[in-house]
Amino acid sequence: MALISQHKGDNYMLHHGDSAEVLQSYPDACVDFSIYSPPFAQPGGGALYHYSSSPRDLSNARTFDEFLTHYGVIVRELYRLTKPGRMTAVHCADVPTGNTGKGDGLFDLPGEIIRLHESLGFRYSARFAIWKEPLAVRTRTMAKNLAHKTIVEDSADCSNAGADYLLLFRRKGENAVPIAHPNGFDRYIGEREVPRELLPYKGWTGKQTGNRYSHWIWRQYASSFWDDIRLDRVLPYREARDAEDEKHVHPLQLDVIERAVALWTNPGDVVMTPFMGVGSEVYGAVSSGRKGIGCELKASYYRQAVKNLALAKSEAVEKQVGFDFGGDSPSETMDDAETSEDAAPAAPVEKPAKRTRKARVATTSAE
Repeated sequence: MALISQHKGDNYMLHHGDSAEVLQSYPDACVDFSIYSPPFAQPGGGALYHYSSSPRDLSNARTFDEFLTHYGVIVRELYRLTKPGRMTAVHCADVPTGNTGKGDGLFDLPGEIIRLHESLGFRYSARFAIWKEPLAVRTRTMAKNLAHKTIVEDSADCSNAGADYLLLFRRKGENAVPIAHPNGFDRYIGEREVPRELLPYKGWTGKQTGNRYSHWIWRQYASSFWDDIRLDRVLPYREARDAEDEKHVHPLQLDVIERAVALWTNPGDVVMTPFMGVGSEVYGAVSSGRKGIGCELKASYYRQAVKNLALAKSEAVEKQVGFDFGGDSPSETMDDAETSEDAAPAAPVEKPAKRTRKARVATTSAE
């Protein structure tokens, strides 16, 4: 079942199949960066969200040890595929151990992911917390310990809207091609407004110690707490849901993906995701002028990803040359016939921000 079908674009490749096997078909050190959300595994087996009934679906692991064993195959392959000195980013969160509303605990899934990556050769480099709006989390998850009545009755049972995390890991070795930003950042990805007094510095080409525009952006990105992510800026996904989706599924925010791509890749780099879902990571890469590879097990998600990537092509910042690794790669003759009938894709979902936060204004000149 390694590969069911695939769809090739000018600067991306989408695979429908089991990523544990598909990744093995790619040559060593062909990927510049990877970013993805694995299933949020629970300590007693299964996962916080159920996606399908397939025994190959990691959300159906019978025990957490079984999950780690199979997820370890993915991580090991990503280490092989990642170029020396380059990065992989994992989106995850603490996982509730129950939903009784009476003293439920949390499982430290991020800690388990860190230990797994370190055991397979990666170096743990950074952790970014992504702010979550409490009422939205309560509405989406129906977490009883987030209900307002909890503090009315007994706030000892109250919890919080736990942050998501982006864990950053680096493959050992020297990075042969520096990820350089010679003129700093000229695009801010987030919900804040860049202070007006900094706009004249946009596109600054002089000495970078004076690039106040880029310095302000860097302060947002370098913070360990990303509270400026537009939480509803996600790709269309509702058509991809089916009866096997146990709970509301929400794709990774494009702000997170595009910010990571801007930080840890160069234009034209290859970005991979082994858990593609509806194509968010590949979309974020392609629309930022990179090349993308995605793999997805679930058919309805894969079909939606094909639709979404058709839109990314029209929004790409830079048109890249043909998709070629210069080595063996999966067959290009298996283009997915079921995608030819797909309708034109909808635009990414962007709802008005539910909150307003003041921009962090630099009080000193750039370093």
